[in-house]
Amino acid sequence: MDKVDAAILGSGNIGTDLLKKILCNSKVLNPAFFVGIDSKSEGLRRAKKLNIPTTDKGLDGLLAAPEFKNIKIVFDATSAKAHLDAAKKLKKHGKIVIDLTPAAVGPYCVPIVNLDALPSADNVNMVTCGGQATIPVVAAVSRVAKVKYAEIVAMIASKSAGPGTRANIDEFTQTTARALEKVGGAAKGKAIIVLNPAEPPMMMRNTVYCIVPAVKNGQSEKIKKSVREMAKKVAEYVPGYKIVNGPEIHEIPDGPHKGASLVTTFLEVTGNGDFLPRYAGNLDIMTSAAIACGEKIALKMTAGSRA
Repeated sequence: MDKVDAAILGSGNIGTDLLKKILCNSKVLNPAFFVGIDSKSEGLRRAKKLNIPTTDKGLDGLLAAPEFKNIKIVFDATSAKAHLDAAKKLKKHGKIVIDLTPAAVGPYCVPIVNLDALPSADNVNMVTCGGQATIPVVAAVSRVAKVKYAEIVAMIASKSAGPGTRANIDEFTQTTARALEKVGGAAKGKAIIVLNPAEPPMMMRNTVYCIVPAVKNGQSEKIKKSVREMAKKVAEYVPGYKIVNGPEIHEIPDGPHKGASLVTTFLEVTGNGDFLPRYAGNLDIMTSAAIACGEKIALKMTAGSRA
């Protein structure tokens, strides 16, 4: 099978992990160009050692490169602010962009939930690490009961939060909350992120709260089964993804949701250890989800070229 040429914008942790995963594991994507802005970055050094064309001139360097004309897919692992400019420029050149920032220019993609139903788009947004970890659970609950409110808490190791992650904290909460609604099916969503400075660094942990109408007549087991089945499917492309407790279902005794049921699920994401440390499951789930999305798009391209 002919591979589809892809470029990676961003030579930080996420971009470098993408490079290694695609290079070692993808049967349909070819990492044809690697882009950074720091000539001394570890990512650019690794790419050069692998004889992959690079530039330290950012997006402008990619646009000026002779290899650019053959690039079909661009993975953007920079920042939400930088992506707004990149999305416009790449669209003019007819490139499909997979956005790993929380800029949310294009439709949200959580592979196990909506990849197959995703409409054709020149820009696809991978939401956030917290969104990739928790939206599948909310969607699984939504298959059984109406989710009136979903709240997620994503706790990640402080060491796994680089400059881009820290610069995008506000966008993280906003984008994740919207995607809990649009993709997860919640009527109202809220997202919280916690950077934990513990040493040794902790694995990514997520708590998912869903408020649903009072659970009755065996519905409890249906919800639990739906969540567990969804978690197994996520683990097919994110092997370190697992439920550590729950789903637990309890009646809410008081307050504005009195009489409704609260579904609580606790998750942990351990990274594969490809380039990133294993505690950086928050970054690993993003790169794994982005590649799953990119491969699906690439397969459609190659199918079209063979038709």
